[in-house]
Amino acid sequence: MTAAVGRGPRAWVAEFVLLAAVWGSSFLFMRLALPDFGPLATAAVRVGIAAAVLLPLVCWRGQLREMGDRWWIVGIVGLLNSGLPFALYTFALQSITTGLSAILNATLPLFGAVVTWAWLGDRPGVSRTVGLVLGFGGVALLASDRAGVLPGAAMPGLGILACLGATLSYALAATASKRYLGGMPPLVTATGSLLGATAALAIPAWWTWPAQWPGLRAWGALLAVGIVCTGIAYVLYFRLIEEAGPTRAMAVTYLVPVFALLYGVLFLAESVTPRMLACAAVILLGTALSTGVLRTR
Repeated sequence: MTAAVGRGPRAWVAEFVLLAAVWGSSFLFMRLALPDFGPLATAAVRVGIAAAVLLPLVCWRGQLREMGDRWWIVGIVGLLNSGLPFALYTFALQSITTGLSAILNATLPLFGAVVTWAWLGDRPGVSRTVGLVLGFGGVALLASDRAGVLPGAAMPGLGILACLGATLSYALAATASKRYLGGMPPLVTATGSLLGATAALAIPAWWTWPAQWPGLRAWGALLAVGIVCTGIAYVLYFRLIEEAGPTRAMAVTYLVPVFALLYGVLFLAESVTPRMLACAAVILLGTALSTGVLRTR
């Protein structure tokens, strides 16, 4: 990653680690809100809160008009980068732990390498091909273990597939953002995408809204995940995409499982098995190779 003009390497490192720590906590907050809200309402309220936080900032800075003729692309990116993945993750958290879902989230750069190859013609070399094989092999091993399955979960395989679908959606959104939204301020991109996701999830959330009004803890969890883990974090993420490219920006998922596993153990009493850690190491090694962070000789 090369530092942008006027931004030193220390700023990159600090923002990179901060973004990983913030996104790692999002799995915890979604798990806390999920029992009261349900999957679709959790995802919809999350993006709605984030959009409500960022929209006044965009208007105050006079940047809303910068979407121009690309507003519909921003909406599609929002659906792929927020609406669909958040709904899939909340569905998955009904059957698997936050730690397992975060480890699966680390496959994002793997899907990113495949998408950029197919879409932008960025063909992987030997090292990146080896990384793709290793990474997806690690996912297969992880999926065969029930250590990250919640007690009583009937079909945890669907939860794992939902997480993989979410990461594929993230990869498509990052590549589309780089190709069609280049030059747009990160704050405008983040706000527009969240507005698009909110519009897409509004009707499904209304249709599935819980009969009993959610409790204060659930609302507090969604406020935290909406304001900090989505609104603020997305500004950081889109800035990384704009300045470093989608593949390098997606590499932030290297650190997300570390924080998510830590939060799950500390606050949810989740267990972490040696096999989960070994599979996570294989996935991260494959991801590092597939993104060019490491290379084979």
